[in-house]
Amino acid sequence: MLTVHVRYFASLREALGPQESVQLPEGSTVGALRARLCALGGRHAEVLAAGLPVRAALAQSVCTDSMVLTDGVEVAFFPPVTGG
Repeated sequence: MLTVHVRYFASLREALGPQESVQLPEGSTVGALRARLCALGGRHAEVLAAGLPVRAALAQSVCTDSMVLTDGVEVAFFPPVTGG
């Protein structure tokens, strides 16, 4: 098992709080983490559901759902950023 530290930003932080830790099997990906969080139901499922425009960063670098996680790593979820 590995421990992943999850941080939320912007509207996700408002819905879920600033952070939490999650235990996952070795070899899990960012996509598996998101699915595990959605499986918690409630607000997690509402704001992290597949198909919603949520971005992820692994160790402070924007990443894809296929990136493999390591023990103790930080994953951040945030909505798309727009500017003007």
